[in-house]
Amino acid sequence: MSSDTHTDPSTDSSTDLYIGVDVGGTKVLAGEVDPDGGVRRTARRATPGRRVEVALVEQALTEAVAEVAAGRRVAGVGIAAAGFVDAVGERVVFAPHLPWRGEEVRARLQSRWDVPVVLDNDANCAARAEATLGAARDEPDFLLVTMGTGIGGGVVLGGRVHRGRNGMAGEFGHMQVVPDGRPCECGGEGCWEQYTSGNALVRAARSRVGRVPTALTAACGGDPEALTGPMVTEAASGGDRAALEAFGTVGDWLGVGVANLVAAFDPPLVVVGGGVSAAADLLLDPARAALARSLVGSEHRDLPEVVRAHFGGDAGIVGAALLARQTRA
Repeated sequence: MSSDTHTDPSTDSSTDLYIGVDVGGTKVLAGEVDPDGGVRRTARRATPGRRVEVALVEQALTEAVAEVAAGRRVAGVGIAAAGFVDAVGERVVFAPHLPWRGEEVRARLQSRWDVPVVLDNDANCAARAEATLGAARDEPDFLLVTMGTGIGGGVVLGGRVHRGRNGMAGEFGHMQVVPDGRPCECGGEGCWEQYTSGNALVRAARSRVGRVPTALTAACGGDPEALTGPMVTEAASGGDRAALEAFGTVGDWLGVGVANLVAAFDPPLVVVGGGVSAAADLLLDPARAALARSLVGSEHRDLPEVVRAHFGGDAGIVGAALLARQTRA
């Protein structure tokens, strides 16, 4: 993406090319995003993992961004990182599912690509998209929970993303919900994301393969390790009992955790995004029931509405591109 491959810049900033990049535990998704949040050309790469060299992750980002740019001049790139981003948006301090540990991600990528780059946590980017153009555009105060490989979160107060002193507010996925529970990639045990996330859904479904009659067995060819989240969603949408039970388990844990967040923040709205949210009410119905059951004093208060993110799994790239556009403006 060096300057010698760029075309002449447009004088109309609304036509400039802004790219959002969502860097998660399993994939890198880059997309061209227009001013209204529309996602045009996209590119996807597999995330190399958390036990690889940082350069391999950044190479995957570079390939995805270059594919979306397709030789055109890029006005700005926003990076939505699944990790703890510092308060000034320069470093990924820690990423449970990626190898970044205190890395100067923004400056390094900006130098490598020769375009303006901004950086924030992926859930904060998703919250920005939903607050500006999505499911919470008419609500100045809300919480966002993103469900992908793990769990992310965003806090929006007065229409602004609340990032906290260190820039790390909203890391809901690593709240401990089960003492001495399942080990987590973050190094802790019993974290919320070990019980409700894309990984948790697949784990719950795999435990049922071979034990009960289920369409999941056919979907994965009898090999539980071959089972994926989309397979579980498709089977549940078709009424498969085992897949629905897996969603019920994960949705129940989602509702329990949301109840804790509601007790702390008392928001009028909770938006659920990320790839797993594509299952919509298969996930949200058990979550709403668990919220009502688990929240202290629920019968004496107005419960928040729990809705699916408008941008679904694209919220991170939309919010990252919006941040890049707003920063340049």
